[in-house]
Amino acid sequence: MSQIAFRRAQVYQFLAGAFLYPQENWLEDLPILAGILVELDMLKGWVFGHASQDFSLPALQSEHRRTFGLTGSQCYETEFGLPHEFRQSQELADIAGFYQAFGFKVGGAVRERPDHLAVELEFMYVLALKEAYAVVNGLHEQVEICHDAQGKFLRDHLGRWIGLFAESLAQSTPSGPYLVLAQFAATFVNADAKLLGLHLEKPQLVGIGPTPLGPDLSCEDCLVPENLR
Repeated sequence: MSQIAFRRAQVYQFLAGAFLYPQENWLEDLPILAGILVELDMLKGWVFGHASQDFSLPALQSEHRRTFGLTGSQCYETEFGLPHEFRQSQELADIAGFYQAFGFKVGGAVRERPDHLAVELEFMYVLALKEAYAVVNGLHEQVEICHDAQGKFLRDHLGRWIGLFAESLAQSTPSGPYLVLAQFAATFVNADAKLLGLHLEKPQLVGIGPTPLGPDLSCEDCLVPENLR
């Protein structure tokens, strides 16, 4: 059981790093990832379709900019169709509550919002790793707490929108390593939820849009246009 939790943690760690702007070529780690999936007996036959030699690190960085630039799909949970900005604040507070409960702090060299996909994936990595540690050390109550938290976080947050993210990315990015990565991430999260005894309900992409801005928000005082003149 500890080995399963540890291997799951490794997959989440890989995904969390891969969605950030690449400082290393994550495509080179695909053979290691394939071996982990074999050990987990999950996603048999999954093929990324992009060998590591297809992209140098500069080319992969260019793909990241193209995919997740200003015109790319959003990597933030609360950008997917919440009815108003107040609900967005509530969801961010709920996510922060999960993080605080397990001592998970957002920060470091790369700073992102709590609802960024990479951050939520890293939190799942931490929970799975904590579960593995608890199993090895016979901490049965902590095992149950970590197991339960993973299920709740997938149900209430990551598992609820990662499929929409992959679908949205397919509309704006018809090909490329990050589209395949998003599709793999969504497939893995759903398979992991089943492993945890969950069935994830996913809303339809139709009608999904960025969270509306507040009525008092104005760009009239923005200094950017003035500085660009």
